[in-house]
Amino acid sequence: MIGIPEIEAAAERIAGHVVRTPTLASPGLSTLLGVPVITKLELLQRTGSFKSRGATARLLSLSEAERAAGVVAVSGGNHGIALAVMAAALDVKATVVMPRSAPARSVEIARDAGASVRLTDGMDEAFELVGRLRDEGLTLVHPFDDPVVIAGQGTVGLEFAEDAEEVTDVLVSIGGGGLIAGVAAALRARRPGVRIWGVETEGAEAMSRALAAGGPVPVPLSSIVTTLSAPTVSQLTYDLVSSLVTEVLVVPDREAVRGCLELAEHAKVWAEPAAGSLLPAARRVLERVGPDARLGLVVCGGNATPGDVFGWSREFGLLP
Repeated sequence: MIGIPEIEAAAERIAGHVVRTPTLASPGLSTLLGVPVITKLELLQRTGSFKSRGATARLLSLSEAERAAGVVAVSGGNHGIALAVMAAALDVKATVVMPRSAPARSVEIARDAGASVRLTDGMDEAFELVGRLRDEGLTLVHPFDDPVVIAGQGTVGLEFAEDAEEVTDVLVSIGGGGLIAGVAAALRARRPGVRIWGVETEGAEAMSRALAAGGPVPVPLSSIVTTLSAPTVSQLTYDLVSSLVTEVLVVPDREAVRGCLELAEHAKVWAEPAAGSLLPAARRVLERVGPDARLGLVVCGGNATPGDVFGWSREFGLLP
């Protein structure tokens, strides 16, 4: 299990390489939801998402032989961007494997950073290709099945605990579970009374299905939210979430996209659907815990183009 010593060590390791992102009260979201809301703005992180933290922590832990051989990652978008950009900054050769459904902008950014980008038909095939490349000598930087990566993501929770006013409930999006595992470990140590809620989208339900089954299981993927579309969680993230997280909520893609529009209008931030999913989930949390809640939202990333968000919005009838 990953605890506060590992997260504090990761924070020291990555300091100077990543941004200590703002933790701010949101008057607009507070008015919208009817309770105080504090946001952790990870969309202002280097490369536009929290993923830079875990990728940097792992890159800085490489041996000289591993640095020389290079690294490989599988990603629906943000992890690949983070690894490509941070590897270039640290002079490590990177290969990024993405499904063809990954946002075109994410592929472009990874390539522009100097990474070798390999595209596959789906996420299952992406993980298979990464396995073969690892067997050829590249070091895998896994997006969530790695204690060093999880500790790096946990620095989000460490900063939140240090910078936020009192909160009762914190909401965190889930793909493979690396972010929420790290954040939950940090918050349980520093704010033990806080309830932690995970959020997935329909068709990207790897953690909620695992919790129902009693362990990681493969899941079919159909969500438009590729950054949350892990084909399974890991035993490591499952163990942390099952022991530390209050509940995992699942919201429709349509409501996640609506959340993007609401974040733009009321919070004045441009977020991706993985972050937009927090708002419909927050309404469900408030139905359960009542009006005395004080919410914390980890706004995980902002790597969606206007064309993406407006296209989904029209598809779902949210815009004319």
